[in-house]
Amino acid sequence: MKCIYYFLYILSLLPFWVHYAFSDMFYFLMYRVVGYRRDVVRNNLTSSFPDKSEEEIKAIERGFYHWLGDYVAETIKFISISEKNLKRRMVFKGIDLIDQTINEGQSVALYLGHYCNWEWITSMPLWVTPKAHCGQIYHALESPTFDKLFLKLRQRFGAECIPMAETLRRIIKYRQEGQPVIIGYISDQTPFWNNIHHWLDFLNHDTPVLTGTERLIRQTNHAVFYTDIRRVRRGYYEAEYKLITRNPKEMKEFELTDIYFDLLEKSIRRDPAPYLWTHNRWKRTHEEYNIRLDPETGRVSLEYDLEKLKRERGIQ
Repeated sequence: MKCIYYFLYILSLLPFWVHYAFSDMFYFLMYRVVGYRRDVVRNNLTSSFPDKSEEEIKAIERGFYHWLGDYVAETIKFISISEKNLKRRMVFKGIDLIDQTINEGQSVALYLGHYCNWEWITSMPLWVTPKAHCGQIYHALESPTFDKLFLKLRQRFGAECIPMAETLRRIIKYRQEGQPVIIGYISDQTPFWNNIHHWLDFLNHDTPVLTGTERLIRQTNHAVFYTDIRRVRRGYYEAEYKLITRNPKEMKEFELTDIYFDLLEKSIRRDPAPYLWTHNRWKRTHEEYNIRLDPETGRVSLEYDLEKLKRERGIQ
């Protein structure tokens, strides 16, 4: 791990223009030569924007692969970038309302998605009141080496990576200590079959969504903000915090989730390219869910062979 880290650290010391030159080569290799997940990207874009022409879809597609190269380059640069340089390139707006909420004794939950540069969002502690302890919910990577690398990277500016399974326990601990927190939740992942409790329309798809974030927020009664990120130009981003509610317990079930995905869709439609289109977001369909769901027990079968399951349940 140390060898990889030191190599990437030395690489990160190169100026931005060199990183973006590598990014352009990455684009050519991944898009033009290898065609990395182009079928997934094209299908996602075509089905999400049925009103757009083939040329418009291809333009977004090219923009996505350019951004993906930039994301990799900027993540490497993040290893050594100075606080001063980063604060010029990753600007946060709406911090005054975040600070006000913290000063009034209420902790904060931040919704965000896999949009623009979510790694640089972990620099938020450089902007907010020192009264708050910042953190982000973290899902361990499969590779132990890269897991350690990203933990080091994401905690570089003081934002704690909180393991998903320990989220509530950790929040309760901080509450007992009288420590206000600001917690970020990337909540646009695809839930497992047995964790699907809500479907909504997202980017022209009937979409299963994670609802655990909402349940946790309602339980802790944190003020809820949406992180509206935009790419100003290459290597420069703005994140604006928009208040959703300070009283999540008063909202209807799934209302927070619906609002979050509506806001995320607006961000994506404004500039579709910097979203993670390589993710097979809609691989779980409502039709298959209904086949897997046992209406008597309310449990979802994880049977690998779907045809076998259909025969067992007498589904044509």
